[in-house]
Amino acid sequence: MPKKTLLHILLFTTTCCFAQIGGRYTYQFLNLVSSPRQAALGGKVITNYDYDVSQPLFNPATINNEMDNQLALNYVSYLGGISYGSAAYAYEWDRRIGTFHAGVTYIDYGTFEGRDANGQLTEDFTGNEVALSFGYAKNIPQTDFYVGTNVKLISSKLEQYNSLGGAVDVAGFYRNERLGMNVGLVVRNIGTQFSTYAGLREDLPLSVDLGISQEVPNVPVRWHVTLENLHDWNIAFSNPNRNEFTLDGGVTEEDVGFFQEVLRHTVIGAELFPTKPFNIRLGYNFRRAEELRIVDQRTFSGISAGFGLKMNRIRFNFAHVRYSLAGNTSVFGLMIDFSNRRGY
Repeated sequence: MPKKTLLHILLFTTTCCFAQIGGRYTYQFLNLVSSPRQAALGGKVITNYDYDVSQPLFNPATINNEMDNQLALNYVSYLGGISYGSAAYAYEWDRRIGTFHAGVTYIDYGTFEGRDANGQLTEDFTGNEVALSFGYAKNIPQTDFYVGTNVKLISSKLEQYNSLGGAVDVAGFYRNERLGMNVGLVVRNIGTQFSTYAGLREDLPLSVDLGISQEVPNVPVRWHVTLENLHDWNIAFSNPNRNEFTLDGGVTEEDVGFFQEVLRHTVIGAELFPTKPFNIRLGYNFRRAEELRIVDQRTFSGISAGFGLKMNRIRFNFAHVRYSLAGNTSVFGLMIDFSNRRGY
């Protein structure tokens, strides 16, 4: 098999298996969630405003001084031998200037057999991608509104093909401490390729997300609702396995209505004891559940769960994500507090 054919297969399978929208973009790994906390809460949360130094990778407006000297390391053993993860760190320069954030996100596609046009073995090859990000947020004076941005440098290597790109995230955040309510809006991955794989310039996986969360009064629960991919409304499709056939040979396709479209954009989650040393998290991703479920068979696709456990200055996070009967994913994270605070 020619190397170019292998590259096309690699690009197609990775974009499809991640359940991204259509496989129309490059650097799809930028939208993968490696934080166990986010994964457990349904796959995307942009409204956590606390110690979680992994949160700014998806919403830079949440950068705050509680993240000072926090280091997060996250790892996912994904399907098909693919692994990916992230690392994040924040440092408060001083009270006046504020806190800076740095992060790295990577994906390793593993090793592939190389073959020539006659099917004979050649050299093995690999594929991997990485993005470095630097973020900063600022409070709008005399308000409860915050704005933030991430600047990213992206590198991709797939066999003998290389690409370099850049992107920015722009975010806004509203925090009402009296009501315990947070609202976030993020436009992610606004950018371009500086160099292409083989002369074809591709778009980056732009994502516009809106989220809201609130801690329930007198109950140790914070709920989250995220509306994702708002820039592309028509993401639902008619599943041919659900077509109805008439006696005269006619076919009635599945009707995907407005309500079903809304659900495809919705992620929900809840965190029990969000401010305590031990947390329990549950989430549900409607699009994942609908696209990966099997007709007439209960698979529990779309469900995710996890926990966080703090021990002195170390917090261990874990999430289990249900995709289908054929495969599920576990997400691991370790957060280390290098500050002089006694707790968070």
